[in-house]
Amino acid sequence: MRYQKPTAICRYAGSILLLLISILSAQAHVGSPGVIVQKQAGNYQVLVSINPPDVVPGTARVTVYVERGRVGNVEARAVYFNAGDEASPSPDRLIAAAGQPNNLSGDIWLMDIGSASIEIFLNGPDGKAKLIVPVMSVATAQRTMPVGTGALLAGLGVLLVVMLITIIGVSVTQAKLNPGQAIPAAYRIRQRLSMALTALVLLGILTAGRFWWESREKRYQSINLYRQLDVNSTVKTVGVKPQLLIEVDTASLARNNRPLSFIVPDHGKLMHTFLVRFPQLDAFAHLHPIRHDTLHYQTALPPLPPGQYRLYTDVVYQNGFAETLTDTVTLRGSELQSYIASDRDDSWLVDPNTTKQPLRLDGSMASCGKPGAYVRLSDGSTMIWTDKPTDVLETDQLYQLQFAVADAEGRPAPLEPYLGMSGHAALVREDGQVYMHLHPVGTYSMAAETSLVRRIADTARTYQYPNAQFFRDSIDRALKSLNDLTGDEYNQRLGATMPGMVHEKDGNRHLNMVAFPYQFPSAGRYRIWVQVKRNGRVLTGAFETQVRAAWQ
Repeated sequence: MRYQKPTAICRYAGSILLLLISILSAQAHVGSPGVIVQKQAGNYQVLVSINPPDVVPGTARVTVYVERGRVGNVEARAVYFNAGDEASPSPDRLIAAAGQPNNLSGDIWLMDIGSASIEIFLNGPDGKAKLIVPVMSVATAQRTMPVGTGALLAGLGVLLVVMLITIIGVSVTQAKLNPGQAIPAAYRIRQRLSMALTALVLLGILTAGRFWWESREKRYQSINLYRQLDVNSTVKTVGVKPQLLIEVDTASLARNNRPLSFIVPDHGKLMHTFLVRFPQLDAFAHLHPIRHDTLHYQTALPPLPPGQYRLYTDVVYQNGFAETLTDTVTLRGSELQSYIASDRDDSWLVDPNTTKQPLRLDGSMASCGKPGAYVRLSDGSTMIWTDKPTDVLETDQLYQLQFAVADAEGRPAPLEPYLGMSGHAALVREDGQVYMHLHPVGTYSMAAETSLVRRIADTARTYQYPNAQFFRDSIDRALKSLNDLTGDEYNQRLGATMPGMVHEKDGNRHLNMVAFPYQFPSAGRYRIWVQVKRNGRVLTGAFETQVRAAWQ
């Protein structure tokens, strides 16, 4: 994997350093396994890439790029939420690539399913530091044995059975005779009986082994193999206002045993729901449903055009486990006059079919290279995808998806915090089988990180969950308190829950830019919705890119 650095783009606005994380995910995702994190850890600026296994037990590939700081050695270990620090293994040392002392990697075993983290320790002339990377340790695949290997093992098994039967038959007869002595008829009968009895015993053992193996396979499929929690999405009109209702399927809940009472806010929201119209990919909404009870959530629908929509809903549990719940829903369309947002940060975009005006930038936005694609935003400003390396991107490459905003006069347009950070992005492949919610610090959930950091600081070997009703009520009260705030106070409270969100270069903040590190998992056509905030308005820009397999 090559880390592709962006080129310099603006005199007064350069790149924001950001990062990479997967399957399993740390932040919720669909079809994009890998976890990416880029942040400051002590005196070190690091970019971490973790590729979890798709079967558990298995090894996660951990790669640490030390972008700033002098490091001597880096170690890593897996820590499960249930086990905590006290019951976790000692760390393993990562190995530096040849001639690249700041590029270190290694394999870390994940031995059980559940919410986990990779704890990374850095040590060198610039001091000691550590960081926690949330990783969902879940099995998403089942291995099958190659036909040739199966045939070989079956043949060897038959040979061993025949040899064992023969050895038993010889041991009860010829082993008791003198050399050269003829085998009496009684011994031959005894030999045949002992061999037949041995064959029956071995048949019983093999049959029991087969039943045991099948039971283990069923357990793997029903318990170990990850299945998302099912939800049922419907549209209901309340008065003249269409509402999106999300109901958790009770049968799926019983089967998958999710702790729904222990959902925690991420970026100040219990749920992040994205709606995308398929197959057009021309209508998009980012909504934040409100909880009515443990199973039911509701939000007002913005004026989206009618059609079939894919729904992606991100949730995070108190144990740090994050997942995306998916469904399809049919919308009939609604009028703008009837729309009143359920949440101040809800937003939507219907791509306009208008001819683009020429891109004009003033001197302070002059690009050192050729600007990439650009779109007009609803307030008259322009969002530019800067420094896109090629028209067609490749899989297995870590890219900085970097965007700048210019106002109507072509000058740098400073951005306000949106949900506690400089921007958000949602990415979907044209068939809907890949989805990712991107952040400027990577693809992981900050709420999951907070839960896992607290758990590691806890010295208890077994975690004791609080009362479910008390926990749920306390979360609802905290959200109400947050939503009662306005302006800077609201942004400051959100930002305080997300450490490491400040990105700097050469001491200068690049206030009109946002970037998202990402590694495309598969080839295809992708649509990317980039969301920023200016003058109290959430602005969304939609971009497309084609991705090909790296080996093509």
